[in-house]
Amino acid sequence: MLERIPTTEEMTALIGEPLYEVWTKLCAIIDEKYDMDKLWSSGGKAWTYEYKYRRGGKTLCALYARENIVGFMIILGKDERNKFEENRGNYSKEVQKIYDDAKTYHDGKWIMFEPTDDSLFNDFIELLSIKRKPNRK
Repeated sequence: MLERIPTTEEMTALIGEPLYEVWTKLCAIIDEKYDMDKLWSSGGKAWTYEYKYRRGGKTLCALYARENIVGFMIILGKDERNKFEENRGNYSKEVQKIYDDAKTYHDGKWIMFEPTDDSLFNDFIELLSIKRKPNRK
């Protein structure tokens, strides 16, 4: 956990205005569909900040920020990967490639996107719905 949540100004200074818009828009879309706990923490070695969506001890996804880059990570377990594979053609070529290139660990496939605009947001929401059905109307 972070001692202090970064301000809008700090986030904008870190990732830049255009990416801050991408960040806030993605958060708004997730918030609209999911009622989750949101946890800020340091981003480890690779990132400055991590912003996790969790509920009941399970992580839905996480956003990451470092200088001029935003990350969006979703981890798909075995059953979730099967669901993705069944509907793979419904996803953009870019999402399919990032999925294929993602490393698979014992606990699932760690898929990291680095969005620069909102063009993949529909795919992101589809991926999230594989993990958990939206719990907001």
